Amino acid sequence: MKLSDFKFDVPKKLISLYPTENRDDSRLMVVHRKTGQIEHRIFKDILEYFEEGDVFVTNDTKVFPARLYGNKEKTGAKIEVFLLRELNPELRLWDVLVDPARKIRVGNKLYFGDSDLVAEVIDNTTSRGRTIRFLFDGNHDEFEKTIDTLGETPLLKDIIERKIEPEDRERYQTVFAKNVGAVAAPTAGLHFTPQLLKRLELKGVEVTPITLHVGLGTFRQVDVEDLTKHKMDSENYNIPANTVKLVNEALDAKKRVVAVGTTSLKTIESSVTAGGRLKESTGWTDKFIIPPYEFKIANSLITNFHLPESTLLMTASAFGGYDLVMKAYREAIKEKYRFFSYGDAMLIL
Repeated sequence: MKLSDFKFDVPKKLISLYPTENRDDSRLMVVHRKTGQIEHRIFKDILEYFEEGDVFVTNDTKVFPARLYGNKEKTGAKIEVFLLRELNPELRLWDVLVDPARKIRVGNKLYFGDSDLVAEVIDNTTSRGRTIRFLFDGNHDEFEKTIDTLGETPLLKDIIERKIEPEDRERYQTVFAKNVGAVAAPTAGLHFTPQLLKRLELKGVEVTPITLHVGLGTFRQVDVEDLTKHKMDSENYNIPANTVKLVNEALDAKKRVVAVGTTSLKTIESSVTAGGRLKESTGWTDKFIIPPYEFKIANSLITNFHLPESTLLMTASAFGGYDLVMKAYREAIKEKYRFFSYGDAMLIL
């Protein structure tokens, strides 16, 4: 498929700047692959579509406040440092993006807040990318606490055009969040509440985690028309033994295996046995799922409404079928569904 196949216009007013007051009051579009039927529901209605023995696979990654603001030594120039991933915990080496990049060179020291947190630029990686080493006297827990205090919730400001607010700390985190490491939330999980999870449990539906630390590469603009030439950034993942057990039992019993988000979907499709079953695994994945694709594990998907030409939309289209998903998106725009991280949800059955 081509990049232009995923080009369409989303009215700016449909890109949601804020989440719904109650997570499970988001709207839910239900798309039936077999019949092509489209239903308009509320997210908490999702209970009606599942039964005992079905399994939801969630991503339990936890977003950390990855955006830091500081000053350059000597000149005092204001700079933004976006933490991408930790390269070496002992040396406190990080891959980061910097802005304005032209002012930040190898050897520069950067100062953050009124604390003792200082960083030295030790390498250029891309036009905006740098490797930095934090100079900090405390232990690792103290270092993480300092980052947590100084950092800002990493909403994509060029898309969600407003100031980051204190409430974003909690709302841009799923109820599953446990393992710190993501710079963006697995947004399909943002619609779940403890109450909804309890009601799923009472129906006999299993909810089980994988971990995929979402990186900014997920949102990187695709700049090639031939999608087979697009290279995804690698993201660290873990699929634990208990999840493997529950998923494979559900597959054997011909039950629903629901990927909560394209991150969960990509992760479980990255670790499949020759017999078409999930296997325990830890590592890195740069899997890029585009139509056509034969899914081995998941047979249902919960996902948000994504932006045009995004890799997330391409993966959702591979799952739901290109024509049907594009039809659903036209319907979503007509019915004024909310798009992007704080937007509404789609269930593809």
